Amino acid sequence: MKATKIWMASKLATVAMTAMLLVSRANAQDAVKRVIVVSLEDHKLALVEDGQVKKVYTVAVGKPSTPSPVGTFTIERRVANPTYQHNGKTVPPGPRNPVGTRWMGLSKHGYGIHGTNEPNSIGKSASHGCIRMAKADLEELYPLVAEGDTVELIGQRNEETAQLFGNGESPAEPAETTLLAIATVQAAMQAPDSEAASTAVVNPPAATVAALAASR
Repeated sequence: MKATKIWMASKLATVAMTAMLLVSRANAQDAVKRVIVVSLEDHKLALVEDGQVKKVYTVAVGKPSTPSPVGTFTIERRVANPTYQHNGKTVPPGPRNPVGTRWMGLSKHGYGIHGTNEPNSIGKSASHGCIRMAKADLEELYPLVAEGDTVELIGQRNEETAQLFGNGESPAEPAETTLLAIATVQAAMQAPDSEAASTAVVNPPAATVAALAASR
């Protein structure tokens, strides 16, 4: 009986320690501060995590007649294999879907980061305002970000984009951490979100993207 009690106590202690470790890991993950920085002029997107550049991608941005918005927003919705709907037209998930295989809707109503069925548009000012990514890049970025992460869309080159992406003539070193990038992350995380969360962009039960004219 005594041996059984000792075994049970040891088992409970092991379970408690495991639970504490899992909670600690979860808290550590939650503490990570992520910012997605997009230079509209450079057609580049950077994932910045705790002040360090983790990934840099080439993207398509809004064309002059339908420019991408400039400002600080948040990711409000993430949908894998979305269904596209616009003006009564419905396109199911697949190679013909205008928003590709992933949708990350922003707090700016009707805008998001997504894929495309026009891969030749990547690296150009060609979208209706959204940020388009190549399929492989989009599917790599998607699991690395979460709802609530900050998205900073910058219209013209400045010191920040030069640190992240270079000066437009030569590429930046993606793994290099800079004081400016750290300051940018901290400032972005403290900036108030002036845009209301949009529930009309994505219909969760049907995983449907209500793609407005600006969201292609």
